[in-house]
Amino acid sequence: MKRKLSILIMAIAVTLALSACGTKTQKEVVNDLNSKLSNLKGYKAKANMTLQVGNEPQKYEIDVWHNKPDYYKVNLKNGQKDQSQMILRNKEGVFVLTPALNKSYKFQSEWPKNSSQAYLYESLVKDILDDHNAKFKATKDEYVFETKTRYQNNKMLPYEEIAFNKKTLAPVSVKVMDTDRNVLVKVDFTKVEFNAKFDNNAFDTKKSMTSANLEVPVSGKPSSNGLSVKYPTSKIDNLSLIDEEELNTATGKRAVLTYTGKNKSYTLIEEQAEADRTAAVDATPVNGDVADLGFTFGEMTDHSLSWTQNGVDYMIASKDLTKNEMIEIASSVQEEPVK
Repeated sequence: MKRKLSILIMAIAVTLALSACGTKTQKEVVNDLNSKLSNLKGYKAKANMTLQVGNEPQKYEIDVWHNKPDYYKVNLKNGQKDQSQMILRNKEGVFVLTPALNKSYKFQSEWPKNSSQAYLYESLVKDILDDHNAKFKATKDEYVFETKTRYQNNKMLPYEEIAFNKKTLAPVSVKVMDTDRNVLVKVDFTKVEFNAKFDNNAFDTKKSMTSANLEVPVSGKPSSNGLSVKYPTSKIDNLSLIDEEELNTATGKRAVLTYTGKNKSYTLIEEQAEADRTAAVDATPVNGDVADLGFTFGEMTDHSLSWTQNGVDYMIASKDLTKNEMIEIASSVQEEPVK
């Protein structure tokens, strides 16, 4: 009896000592994050994102604006190639803007509510709240969670590690991992401003496009270097290239690649994107949903995936591939051209 009482006293002493040092339990931190999110009116954040795809990592700069309840602006820029793309959500819908091509597309989409987003604070907190088996640890300066992701169409990235600043609960870093826990996406936040102030037209589509065009002027003619065809390296169904055709179009070269496997097949079309030289007033409506590929935003339907990257339009078309498989193939197209 005395021994049990002694153990109980020691346990209470340890708990009191931890409490005195300011160390919180996982439940307490989760409650704090939930409370922070509930009281948050909006924020601005800057981050650097690294994608571990292909032979060399791809680096991007991200600017995020969010104003409750449903206004978002995410600007994704590849600093090395002076390319940018923006996704915008306001009362009119969801828009994907490509300033260098002077193009904008309007989606009827639930983005970003329908999936994990490694650079959105509320998405990271929701990932933690939804995973009752999330792992937790506290370091000197950070609270760190390992949790499951909520990617609907990308099962290649099932886990993530999220670090928050202990004092402010601002996100510090996010590591999104594959099934073997290799880090494929890393987001490092460089600045987070909670309850930021926004102008009345901060999320206006036309103003956003105009401002973006000042930073990234509209491109002229397609590059004189021609189209550099890229080949996916995905090993889905052991699909292999059985046919490659090159066509000349008004904007340059178009490549049509046909891949076939035992049970599946698809066509990949690549061609130089043409800038819209007119002063477009309205965004082009599309029937598909937004596809977040990490390095760009595209359009997803049941049987196709299209996106633009570095002045090239890509489209995967297939009756056999799942949405997850199309995303995996699209991500692997970032490889340097090798057959």
